[in-house]
Amino acid sequence: MKAPAADDELVFLPLGGSGEIGMNLNAYGYGPPDARQWIIVDIGVTFGREDTTPGVELILPDPAYLEDERDNIIAIVLTHAHEDHIGALGWLWPRLKVPVYATPFTAALVREKLREHGLLEKVPLTEIPLKGNLKLGPFDIDFVTLTHSIPEPNGLAIRTPLGLIWHTGDWKIDPDPLIGETTDEAKLREMADEGVLAMVCDSTNVFVEGTAGSEAEVREKLTEVIKKRKGRVAVTAFASNVARVETALLAARAAGRTPCLVGRSMIRIYNAAKSVGLLRDTPQVIDEDDADTLPDENILFLCTGSQGEARAALSRIARGDHRNVSLRQGDTVIFSSRVIPGNEAAIHKLHEQFLARGVELVTADSEHLIHVSGHPARDELKQMYAWARPRIAIPVHGEQRHIREHVKLALELQVPEAIGPNNGDMIRLAPGPATVIDEVPAGRLYVDGANIIPAEDDSLKDRRRLGAEGSAHVSLALSGKNAIVAGPTVNVRGISMPDEEDFELALEKLEDAAKAAFQRLKHQEREDDELVEQAVMRSVRKAAEKLWRKRPLVDVTVLRL
Repeated sequence: MKAPAADDELVFLPLGGSGEIGMNLNAYGYGPPDARQWIIVDIGVTFGREDTTPGVELILPDPAYLEDERDNIIAIVLTHAHEDHIGALGWLWPRLKVPVYATPFTAALVREKLREHGLLEKVPLTEIPLKGNLKLGPFDIDFVTLTHSIPEPNGLAIRTPLGLIWHTGDWKIDPDPLIGETTDEAKLREMADEGVLAMVCDSTNVFVEGTAGSEAEVREKLTEVIKKRKGRVAVTAFASNVARVETALLAARAAGRTPCLVGRSMIRIYNAAKSVGLLRDTPQVIDEDDADTLPDENILFLCTGSQGEARAALSRIARGDHRNVSLRQGDTVIFSSRVIPGNEAAIHKLHEQFLARGVELVTADSEHLIHVSGHPARDELKQMYAWARPRIAIPVHGEQRHIREHVKLALELQVPEAIGPNNGDMIRLAPGPATVIDEVPAGRLYVDGANIIPAEDDSLKDRRRLGAEGSAHVSLALSGKNAIVAGPTVNVRGISMPDEEDFELALEKLEDAAKAAFQRLKHQEREDDELVEQAVMRSVRKAAEKLWRKRPLVDVTVLRL
């Protein structure tokens, strides 16, 4: 490898996933400050919430800084196929336009995403074999086999002239992952002997004592639970956990049930797994259209929607509006999943809907080992530090509380240096001690239907206000002499009163307020539509606040005859 020049630097820049769980986007730069070459590691999403981002399903990291560096970006390298690591690729690739590298299973899912965005023929996507090597400018990258909750999780050993970075991606230490190989301990020890400059590491479960648990334990327990159930059984799990999908399929066979996949994501992951040679010895699945032909005790539904997503299969079943699948008294839903922070309310609502239908629920709280995490608990983190022996610890993939605790743990383990980054912190790893040398823009972009909009867009503020305060529309018609000839008429949405007569009187008061505001205007002011609209709007909003203690969005339409 070429020796470093006097002004070369090695820097790490997180633009997503530091200070939050999800939306991972990390970049590594090498070279002099005015001419760095970059690689991007992962480019993921997080998900919107109706209470804070109404109408927004996906949230993307803002790549503005990298867009300015586009000519110096060599590639995007993907560690694995979870949405928070690949989900933004189809949305953001047109802003970056660089080659993409991934192992086969990840590449299979990426192709589907690119096809949805009409980019399949445009994006140069290269498959890298498991345990493969990739040379990109000053970066020499080994893909290192780990275990996680999805096939082909890879850490990246990134060699540069200024040192070796161990980027773990998402991982755990599973002695029997069921699908794929176990953690490549020999490779990790070899890297440690070579010398690991910095370890950029998953922080998700830093507060969890012990170990995460094994997929093999889940297979045994889930099979046992399903065998005991009568009536129809639905299992919900993260579709990307192919080992868990395989477990559900094999448990169905053991219980004398035929499996049926329900939900687009489940079917997509199943087909991707089949395409790379996984799920070979599982029973044949049937289409949901054919599920009603089987007795209740002979069917098992494997569903998406464990997090209470409103449009997912499980929520539609709970509401009773799924076109093919229904559950009722005596049936069971098994949640082979954890609650992602922020989804508590949606999942509670889902549980209540099923309970109201007489459906029994089995969760990880009521049955131990029907789910295990895909992220390292505290003992596993300690083991990884013992294997890798890094000089610098850089915790990522966590909220600030996770990252701070991870820094504390690393220092307790005698790691010489530890830095907990925020998104946008540019950290110089070498030469010299690790330090934050710059802060770059690191915002969020919202996917609003088919469009990408900035997080501070006024339309989102309006939506939140509409949800909380409601709206009013005022219309009035003016003559050529600026006199009212019709109206003002007021219609409101999202605001009500228990008594209909009181509600009608309230509307009359709003109309009186609108009329009074207009009449207070001087003749010359009445000729200016904008002045009329502003005066009426303020008056109606003030009147509404007295009536409802709310400040609705008020829209005014002035018609001139």
